Amino acid sequence: MIPDLSRVLDSLEAAYGRPEPPPAHGPLEWILWENVAYLVDDRRRRDAFEALRQRVGVTPDAILKAAPATLREIAEQGGIFADQRVGKLLQIAEIAKRRFGGDLNAVLRQPLTAAKKALRVFPGIGVPGTEKILLFCGRQPVFALESNGLRVLLRLGFGVEKKSYDATYRAVQAAAEPQIRKDCSWLIRAHLLLRRHGQELCRRSHPLCPACPVAGECAYARRSGMG
Repeated sequence: MIPDLSRVLDSLEAAYGRPEPPPAHGPLEWILWENVAYLVDDRRRRDAFEALRQRVGVTPDAILKAAPATLREIAEQGGIFADQRVGKLLQIAEIAKRRFGGDLNAVLRQPLTAAKKALRVFPGIGVPGTEKILLFCGRQPVFALESNGLRVLLRLGFGVEKKSYDATYRAVQAAAEPQIRKDCSWLIRAHLLLRRHGQELCRRSHPLCPACPVAGECAYARRSGMG
């Protein structure tokens, strides 16, 4: 039986506290946020992003004019493959300037299909990424998920895993659809709480089910004898 999603979210908030969204504002900052770091925790990603904001700036012209050494130092704060990420930051700035006149906020005013297509031209932004950007920018009340939150919902019993990530993503969204609220604030809270739970306890390997605040409602925990 699928659990009540609102009750699950309330339990997660009681365990973790009210989630704090990332410091990115607007679509360009969100794209930079996604690309400035790789395989690091949220603190290091935030540090790298704030270093980019303070030392360089988060406009296309500022990034394109930045000293290569400065961009590399910032990328190193964000983990491995620093040179690749410097290349991505420059590519993002170039695309934003050449294709969008430096104003990605105009993308938010496009029809949703066109907006998603426009955002996908940037490195590191797939379909789930476009939905997250449009949600956090207040443009589209969609149940955007990332891998941690997706795993949590699968284990709770929302949908079943498919052969591809995209198919699994859509199956989970469809299973949760009857319970979600078409409200950006509610959906952002859900995204952040589910992501945090996937990072902290509902890990990909060795999930900590005995400490889980929603184990009693979790299909995975029941199958494992820990619910």
